[in-house]
Amino acid sequence: MDVETRQLQKILNDAKQLPEVLILKPITTSTNDDVRELALKGMHSVLVCSTQQTQGRGQRQRQWLSPEGNIYLSTLLNTQTPIDGRLALEIALNILQMPTLKGLDLQVKWPNDLYSTQGKWGGILVEPLSPHQVIVGVGINLAPIAKEQLDQHASSLAELGLTNIMRIELIAELYLAIQQAREWFDHDCYHLAARFNHNAAFIQQAVEFEHHSGLCCGIFLGIQDDGAVCIETHAGIQQFYQGRLRRLDAAL
Repeated sequence: MDVETRQLQKILNDAKQLPEVLILKPITTSTNDDVRELALKGMHSVLVCSTQQTQGRGQRQRQWLSPEGNIYLSTLLNTQTPIDGRLALEIALNILQMPTLKGLDLQVKWPNDLYSTQGKWGGILVEPLSPHQVIVGVGINLAPIAKEQLDQHASSLAELGLTNIMRIELIAELYLAIQQAREWFDHDCYHLAARFNHNAAFIQQAVEFEHHSGLCCGIFLGIQDDGAVCIETHAGIQQFYQGRLRRLDAAL
């Protein structure tokens, strides 16, 4: 066992949150796929983290750019409450409360992006295995990504002002934040809308919302306690549970 694994084991053991399986890898295809394999073998608590992924993915199977040196982490959650879209929101909000990130100007972009005024610095992928068991994958940009590799605005914790990044401490805090998010989720996501809207990207701004039957443009009012997006349009306020939210650069 290497030094970093022992260090991470100690931090999680001291927090009484040591998983059955803990694996740190230099490279993998997908940490979510690694966790899926372990879950199918009957493991109930798993943490897999890599510095590089060759087949990382995001929402709707989109490719997730996974260059070397960042954090790509996946774990397994077992919930009492049947899994729904609020879980990803809770995970994002709990990540923002991590001690290492305090003092940074960070946001959450519905439904699963870790965001800032400078762009996306991380993302969350939730893949249910059953109504009460889910794989949670989190990707965090520690260092800047080459602009030619990007198809959207992106940032990194280094660009947002985090200095002296301690990788193992960050991994531990991420794992503990995800476990804490499960507690919030199992307690009915208390005051979810107020907590999310306080940290929401694009709140009260002109947005475009892509949903299953087309596009909707309006002002993003935030979310409801059930996780639905609220858009104020010419036809009134509309709610959506699935889709893609983007800011409109030009006012409506």
